[in-house]
Amino acid sequence: MASGVPYLGAPFMALIVRRYQRYRRYMIWLGYPICILGLLASSFCTTVPTLIVTQGIIYGFGFLIIYWPIVSFINEWWIQRRGMAFGVITCAAGASGIVMPFIIESLLERYGYQITLRAVAVGIAVLTGPLIPFLDGRLPPSQTSVVTRQNWTFARSPLFWVYSAANIAQGLGFFFPSLFLPSHATSIGLSARTGALLLALMSFAQVLGQFLFGLLSDKVNLNNLLLLSTMVPAIATFTAWGLARDIAPLIVFALLFGFFAYGFSSLRARMGTAVSDDPTVALATFSVYVVCQGVGNVLAGPISAGLLTDGVRKDGYGILRYRAMVIFTGGCMLISAVSVGLWHWRPKRLTAS
Repeated sequence: MASGVPYLGAPFMALIVRRYQRYRRYMIWLGYPICILGLLASSFCTTVPTLIVTQGIIYGFGFLIIYWPIVSFINEWWIQRRGMAFGVITCAAGASGIVMPFIIESLLERYGYQITLRAVAVGIAVLTGPLIPFLDGRLPPSQTSVVTRQNWTFARSPLFWVYSAANIAQGLGFFFPSLFLPSHATSIGLSARTGALLLALMSFAQVLGQFLFGLLSDKVNLNNLLLLSTMVPAIATFTAWGLARDIAPLIVFALLFGFFAYGFSSLRARMGTAVSDDPTVALATFSVYVVCQGVGNVLAGPISAGLLTDGVRKDGYGILRYRAMVIFTGGCMLISAVSVGLWHWRPKRLTAS
């Protein structure tokens, strides 16, 4: 829920930010304490429903309010090198993921989940709050809430729907490795610390991949980057993850998937500019593509329940328990690649759109 709310609420918040541009900094100051409140409240919870409300809905809603004004600021400051800018922003989350698994694991083992959640809330308050005053847009905001109506003509473009399909397919398979790689490691006899190490390696590769793909999207054909960021994860999933019996293939998979699959998310800004050269629709297209991937985030739990099987057999594909999940993840990445490839290599007579 904590990540599902920001994904699915993206279009609505994007419209609010566009309509009330002069209040964007106030929105950040509003979302900031809501995030902290959600974490603090969750530390007192003793049931799953209350955790869903506090750590899921409240924290997710706060993050949603913070995130979209910042995206709007980036769109104003960066035009020619917007891909690089979004690459830097997206890889920042991966940078924290390099060390956070070890910190969280140590805190949970020593103090339990209540103290851990409070420590995370304090960390966010101390590290984030002092930076908020420096966040501002490049253009003077409108002094009224009256703006032109959102231009939705980009939805008539076939390319918009091609990229939407690619985002949905990629999103459906995207979240399973980060959720189940640690449990896969323990299922073949590795320690919980090894599972945290795999997540840290994936985060390290994520930082490099998101920055590099964002940087290249300003210079290289976008469809080629999209194909690369979906085909390589598909191959890595079918081979390195599916055939993993020990730590080495899992490390290879974590690095390849982290670099290429996460690099896909840095390309959304350039998907928008490829669909329409109207600068006023940048926020709208970006929010739609975020929702497309968010479908996978919301459905990851229910889908995983149907993909996991009982029992572990180390000589089986996906050690048997994760076989269907490996096939599903790789298949989603492959479908995403095919949707882009069919457009990229379409007959020349279909060029006009």
